Amino acid sequence: MTADQIAAFQANGGFAPSAVSVVVLGFVFAILLLWGVWAMRTAYVGWAEHRLTERQFLGVILRFVAMYLVLSFFLLS
Repeated sequence: MTADQIAAFQANGGFAPSAVSVVVLGFVFAILLLWGVWAMRTAYVGWAEHRLTERQFLGVILRFVAMYLVLSFFLLS
């Protein structure tokens, strides 16, 4: 953004554009963590009730960790 665009944004919004970026990133990571907890809990219940194997359960956890790491790398760098 140019200096004029940033000044106009701050004049109309009352906050800097970087603050919007922080809020959006926080929202994305909060949703990701909520989804991850839900997915891991659901997988644990399935494993505890012998509907999932231990390998499938660990697969859910590893996929979530990989997704979290990739999104962290792309969004925070």
